[in-house]
This record gives sequence, C-alpha cells and structure tokens, in this order.
Amino acid sequence: MRTFDVAERRARLSRRHHLSPADRATDVLQASDGVVCLHATDPASVYLSAWARVDGLSVADVDKALYADRSLVKHLCMRRTLFVFRSELLGVVQAAASERVAAQERRRLVKDVERAGLFEDGAAWLAEASRATLDELHARGEATSTELRQTVELLQGSTVYAPGKAYGGEAPIGPRVLTTLSAGGHVVRASNKGGWTTSRPTWATTSYWLGATPEPPAEGAARAELVRRWLYAFGPATEADLKWWLGSTLTAVRAALADVGAVEVDLHGRPGVALPDDLDPVDPVAPYAVLLPALDPTTMGWFEREWYLGRHRAQLFDTNGNGGMTAWWDGRIVGGWRQTDDGEVRLQLLADVGAEATGQLEAEAARLSEWLAGVRIAPRFPSPLSKTRA
Repeated sequence: MRTFDVAERRARLSRRHHLSPADRATDVLQASDGVVCLHATDPASVYLSAWARVDGLSVADVDKALYADRSLVKHLCMRRTLFVFRSELLGVVQAAASERVAAQERRRLVKDVERAGLFEDGAAWLAEASRATLDELHARGEATSTELRQTVELLQGSTVYAPGKAYGGEAPIGPRVLTTLSAGGHVVRASNKGGWTTSRPTWATTSYWLGATPEPPAEGAARAELVRRWLYAFGPATEADLKWWLGSTLTAVRAALADVGAVEVDLHGRPGVALPDDLDPVDPVAPYAVLLPALDPTTMGWFEREWYLGRHRAQLFDTNGNGGMTAWWDGRIVGGWRQTDDGEVRLQLLADVGAEATGQLEAEAARLSEWLAGVRIAPRFPSPLSKTRA
C-alpha cells in the first residue's frame, strides 16, 4: 500500500494549488482549476485567492473572466455554498451537487410560505413565480432582485424567521425564489453592480449569460467526474474529507470513488484514498510564504485539517467551521493576518517559524498591502484571531 507522509501531502498541496512561487498559475481560470473551484461567499475572496496564485494579477483580470469572457461562473452548489469555477463545468456541478441543494431549497421555501399563510398551495405558487421570473428575465436580459420584485407580483411578500428571538426578523421571498432557480441551474449571477469587495448581482437566465450549454450528464457520472477532479487537487485524502467537501452521503461518496477506481493508501497512519494513476512521488517544494483570504479553498479543502492546520483551529475558524484569513509557511498554516485602520496588512503569527520565514511572510504582507492600495477587506465570517489587535 502506498504511504504518504505529511511532508509529501504538503508538497502536493503547494504545487497543485499553485501556492509555491515555482508553480503559480498563468491566469485566474487555471488558478480555479487547481482547486476545482474558488469560494465566493465572500466576494473579495475570489480576487484574493486568485491573487495568491497568479503573479501580476489585477482586479480587472478577474472581472474580465467573470463578466466579459464569462469563462468563470458563480454558482450555488456543494454544501449550499457559492463557488466560482470554469463555465464548462456547470453541467457536471449541477448534476453532481446543485440538484440536491435545489430540492432542499424548494422544500424549505414551500413549507415556509404555507406556514406564513402567504399561499395555500406553496408548490403551485413556486412553480408559477418561477415561470414569471424566467419570463421577466427573458424579456429584460439582466435584472437585480429588487427590480424583479418590483415587476413580478408573485415575488412580493415575506416570511418570518426565528419568531420571538432577538436575531429573528422578516425574510423576503423574492430572493429565495432566485436561490431555488439558481440552484436548479435556470439562472445565474450575472454582472455585479458593486465593487469587487461587495456583492450586488444582477440575475440572468443561464442560456442568456453563457449561451447554449450541453445537457448535464447523469448524476452518477457527474459525481464521479467532480470527485476525480477533487481527488487530483486535494488527494490523497480521507472519505470524511470528500463527504464533507461534496456535501453528500457516504454511500454516494463511496460509489463515486468506485467509479473513478480510487485505491486505498496510508495517510501517515490513517486510511485514505487516491486516484490509481496518481501515486508517483512529488518532488519537495522550496519553503515559501503565502497569505490566503477567509474561506480560501485550500484552507477549507479538507474536513480533517490537523496535518496543515496544527493546533490553530480555535483561533482561525469560527464555531460554524468558517476559516479566516491565514498565513502559510512551507505548506502549513502558521497564523493569520488582519488589516490596520488605514488598510496595511499585518501578520498575526501563532508559531515561531524563525527569522527567514518571518521575513518572507512580512514581504508577502507588504506585497498584499501594495496590491490592495488601501482597500479594506471585511470578511463575512471573521476568525477569532482577526478580531484581536495582536
């Protein structure tokens, strides 16, 4: 049985995720492919994750891929999370993960509108509201959620969540209809009316934004293709890692692993899996420094993270498992970073990495400060460490 030690796993991570300087991606599309997809819950993280992987990248380069070339698309998929990935993958991701999310969203919305007394037959309302929304988008091309609610009467109204709780309130149903349509593959987030650190999307039908797309593959074939891509980028890994990332069942994960012919391997004393043609040793990587944003796909890529996270989970992840801004040295997390009030990037090291590593990390902080040019990044889920002034 092939054995992978921690050093080799970190070297694979460094090369395949385009983090080491010698293995940087040529553009944002290749950077996305290297980790299958980029996290997009925080809009700024798409740009910062790409910046860490592509030398000389500008905000305009990412905007061009997202909004002009449309070679990248934003989509709700694994774990009901918003991701960015190459547009050609949409059918695969849709069949492998998004259909499951869409079914869950439809059930919740139907139940909530019926409970709120808005519509007696929630399923019939949702079908009619969806058709009206798609008709409006066909006529307009693109529209914001607010614009659609002003013209599509069936999108008006709100439900109440967490009644009696301090954090409760009203939730408009219009955006939730768009969420079900998005997860179902019918619409996509199109242009962005805000800056690159904010999310103010217009919506468009998938065919309008991306043109004709091929029929999605069958669910099993799609899941196997997505698992193959993930296992190349993140493997060797454990079944628990893949189950968490995919947001699926262990039965589905094991079926996909069988479909790709995954083989059992030893992960420094624990059982793991790898692609059968991906067992050759990886050359060591020269030590390097990199700063990654909150929710970066490398930080979030595995469920079992001790081999690259060490003892820093409590400082760098919130209680819901959202990873914050991280500082890496030689393929492992050694701390985090934050910005001062004037936008300067400051390190928050949690490990003594020595003078050479500290110097390289400080150089990366200076490089990121220069690139941001005073733009302030406000993570949606800040880590406990980033809230401190240390």
